[in-house]
Amino acid sequence: MAMEVKSSPPVTLAATDAVPPDLDEAALDIAERARRFAENVLMPLEEEAEQRGGRLPDDVVDDIKRQAIDARLNGGMHAPEHGGQGWTRLEWALVEEQYGRTTNALHWHVPNAYNVWAHASPEQVDRYLRPALRGELKDAYAVTERDAGSDPSAITATAEQTSDGFRLDAEKWFVTAGDVASVYVVMANVIDSAERLPTLFVVDRDRPGVEIADDPAYTHNYPEGHPTVSFRNVELSADDVIGGVGAGEELQRSWFTEERLGIAARCGGAMWRLLDETVGWAVAREQGGARIFDHQGVSFPLADSAADAAAGRLLTLTVASLADAGADPKVVHHKASMAKLFTSEAAWRCADRCVQAFGGRGYRRSNVAERMLRELRVDRIWEGTSEIQRLIVARGLERRGVERMLH
Repeated sequence: MAMEVKSSPPVTLAATDAVPPDLDEAALDIAERARRFAENVLMPLEEEAEQRGGRLPDDVVDDIKRQAIDARLNGGMHAPEHGGQGWTRLEWALVEEQYGRTTNALHWHVPNAYNVWAHASPEQVDRYLRPALRGELKDAYAVTERDAGSDPSAITATAEQTSDGFRLDAEKWFVTAGDVASVYVVMANVIDSAERLPTLFVVDRDRPGVEIADDPAYTHNYPEGHPTVSFRNVELSADDVIGGVGAGEELQRSWFTEERLGIAARCGGAMWRLLDETVGWAVAREQGGARIFDHQGVSFPLADSAADAAAGRLLTLTVASLADAGADPKVVHHKASMAKLFTSEAAWRCADRCVQAFGGRGYRRSNVAERMLRELRVDRIWEGTSEIQRLIVARGLERRGVERMLH
């Protein structure tokens, strides 16, 4: 006889013991706002986004932006004086966790901008950052090249100095949002005699010499593409530099750390959603006179994923807290790689297990597990592959010591 499954009443984050006890009321409020936004605004749009290849109608996108701004979720870690929220990294990680519970990258519609704008000039802030946080323009970060992916030291893009500034020559691959962006942040080497100085440049899309060279399709259905963008003899001025000539490597390291930590948080959220959906299905689904959840072949893999999810969440939030506390940026960099490595690998395993538990239903695109399976695969690749993360963690063990890496 099958047991009756009763749905539990909805609970808020503040009313549960599912968060570390040292989170203050401000962090809990931010997380709860993000949860309501994810569940009430984004999740109902997932299947429509999937059916439309990731691209929702403009009026729907405008409504997402409006509701995100009303919920004070735009520009999370950017300064309030620039139009952001001024969150800590821990608060931001809690929000990213909620976004990870959704599919089709619908949270990309929440007005935001890359962290390097914190080093922009006042004029750049007014022209690009403030409008971005109002949802009026989109930026894109262009660093990867044909032969320079996980090894940014291999970048061949150059910015030759001229009497009026610089002449940029580059071809950048996998430029997320490059198809819809109004402005690109481009990494290139400034040529100064024999020196090559890594530098970030602001490049408007409508500048002469900027064009989309290729716009391939990818496994997931997301709102924005990842095109190849070419910059041929693009004339720039000194005012188009972010953070100063030669500062690009340090700014990029900070960008990678943040991106990897965000991936870790979203992968944790993905496992949460996957387990919610799959456990609910498995305890209600009966085969051969018993719930499939009572078969260890179903429940044990889910138990393993629950352990992964809990461990990954704790690791991610701990790294975010270390960054907020002003820990050694190099240690934070190593540990962010550890968090990305662990959670991205675990989330992929979790999605695969959940598809299997759903059986044939798990292979339908209307199923969250199927969409997650496709979408989570890239988290083991972008912002540094799992193999690169292992190298970074190994170097941390050697250079920072085992104790600092583990504690």
